[in-house]
Amino acid sequence: MAEFPFPLTIKPASSNSQPQTVVCVGLLRGLGGKRKVLDAIWNQRPVIVKLFADPIKAKYHMKREWRALKLLQEQDLNSPAPLFYGKTNQHDWAVVTEKIVNASTIREIWDNTTDVRKKRELLCRVSRELAKQHSKGVLQKDLHLGNFLLQAEKLFALDPAQMRFLSGDINKRQAIAQLALLASTVPDENTDTITSVCKEYAQARSWKFSRSDIAVFRKKLAAAKKNGIKKALKKCLRTNKRYQKIEEHNYCGVAAMDFFEKADFHKLAEGIDELMQSGQILKNGNTCFVSRINLAGQDIVIKRYNHKGIIHSARHTIKKSRARRCWLHAHRLEMLNIATPRPLAYIEQRRKKLIWKSYLITEYVEGQNLCNFLRNSNVTEQNRSKLTQQVRELLDNLGKHRISHGDLKHSNILITEHGPVLTDLDSMIAHRWKRTYKARRAKDMAPLQKNNCPGENNRL
Repeated sequence: MAEFPFPLTIKPASSNSQPQTVVCVGLLRGLGGKRKVLDAIWNQRPVIVKLFADPIKAKYHMKREWRALKLLQEQDLNSPAPLFYGKTNQHDWAVVTEKIVNASTIREIWDNTTDVRKKRELLCRVSRELAKQHSKGVLQKDLHLGNFLLQAEKLFALDPAQMRFLSGDINKRQAIAQLALLASTVPDENTDTITSVCKEYAQARSWKFSRSDIAVFRKKLAAAKKNGIKKALKKCLRTNKRYQKIEEHNYCGVAAMDFFEKADFHKLAEGIDELMQSGQILKNGNTCFVSRINLAGQDIVIKRYNHKGIIHSARHTIKKSRARRCWLHAHRLEMLNIATPRPLAYIEQRRKKLIWKSYLITEYVEGQNLCNFLRNSNVTEQNRSKLTQQVRELLDNLGKHRISHGDLKHSNILITEHGPVLTDLDSMIAHRWKRTYKARRAKDMAPLQKNNCPGENNRL
């Protein structure tokens, strides 16, 4: 694709219409060369252009998108107005819709809000809109907060191609499954918010939930959380509003969009080894090299996983690089509300088709490891007891989700002013089976159970 901005000519499907030119100014989302969502201008008007490039299904995807937009309008449900569709000079199919300006997705607002009450209000608003859709027979197959756009007090539905339009209203069984998807965005401990979401929906549909309905809801909620994390992790590996995928001839990777825009990422990838040597070296071992540097005004840590031979490279090429695995582990912990340094990017350096070295970039977190904290004579007994309890809660949260750390020792738990932070995720595993998790959990806890740090309350 050409550099932005660039003109794109679209021949509308209507035979009487003249070719239309839109000026594309930015990429909002890309999906594996099959679909792109572009920010654009048409006749001095901001618009959104969806390009469909699948060699077999592009026309079908375009028609599905257009039909769904028209059906939402007919149902009097808020969504971006469809403007026209057609074929580009590059033989891709395109749908052009209005752009809802001065608006943010519910996901963006949620991520930038710390007030629990405001978050509850957001979800209740979405719950009421969902009830309205369901009463008109509209079922969202890909329900998540990023598919709702808030402009002032008006809520818009996005991604209509992932909706089903039924002849009657949505029944209780289907509605409970949808509510579970919505509630799966809420941390487990915030039960008041989950209850409020259900009450708002039931009130909007003039329903009452029985005990059996609630039991089904809880079961669906557990499954939705698991599937939601799986889908979200896939999004961490492709270009969208939050991430930028990079692919060059000798390296590839993914970066958080704000980090990618702030740093000269291509220059960073090309000269990353020299940059690491110039920083504060935290570790220089045979397996990995860790350096702390300041880049574009941001304090970051880069961890390089070293090349250890052709067989080693072949093995990590097949089972994916350690940096990539740590990138996904860090995002998994974030989704589960388990503190870990924020992942900013990962890079894989390749030779031919083999991964030679890989790099994980995270934010630098100021703190002291658990052992040093427990040894610190300046720490009051009250603070020591409080932080020890927070560490226990962190470990319990890992156990709740069947996650083993693999190298759980005092030095891999940082004590910060905001509480304990888990680091060094190289050996982490999210277990499918309870039996395998229990075996790894026992090994995880062994180093922490040893009283290696002086003090009365150092054993967890």
